[in-house]
Amino acid sequence: MSVIAPVVDGQVVATGSSAESTTEKTNGSTLDKDSFLQLLVAEMKYQDPLEPTSNTEYIAQYASFSQVESLQNMEETIELQRAQALVGQTVIMAPTDSNGETSYVTGIVDYVTIENGKGYLFVKGNSYSLDDLEEVVNPTYLDAYNKAVEFMTGMTKLPTAANLTLDNEEAVNALKTLYEGMSDYEKSFISDDDVKTYESYVAKIEELLKGKELEDEEKK
Repeated sequence: MSVIAPVVDGQVVATGSSAESTTEKTNGSTLDKDSFLQLLVAEMKYQDPLEPTSNTEYIAQYASFSQVESLQNMEETIELQRAQALVGQTVIMAPTDSNGETSYVTGIVDYVTIENGKGYLFVKGNSYSLDDLEEVVNPTYLDAYNKAVEFMTGMTKLPTAANLTLDNEEAVNALKTLYEGMSDYEKSFISDDDVKTYESYVAKIEELLKGKELEDEEKK
């Protein structure tokens, strides 16, 4: 495995190992150039002397192999460039386990590796295949989305505005702090109906507080 590192200002600095990764021999069932030449020499050595293979045929075989090898190298280069471009990006990975269940991991790509021509992304210290990439996410969008989820989760924990009591004051104030701290873009993730519901919560709590103040004054 060749590691493409270090990362400077969100970009991968090319190293000797990364350059070698695109030219190293492939193993397993793939035939590299040296293996092909060995087979070619063996074929020439043990060919039928009565029906020898012509030089033209040998040249055609080698040319065909060279073309396939060039395509393989090109694929590895493209894979490398795809992986490098994701360093520093916020991504959603969707790996599938041995049971066929898919999980989702969101985080920033710290660095990448290339192994046997395949790209792997390191997110939160774990390695994920480039094939498991679900989405590349704008951090601003992701932050707005998370705030909207937090806001709506808080809303669902409250009763209707008519049934609010001062026991719900802290929860409503937490929603108010969250909402008022959002930018206009972040607020756009919340529907108009939900905003009206939120405003009715705030108004109800203010009403209950005023009622309590009046009661306290009457008791004095």
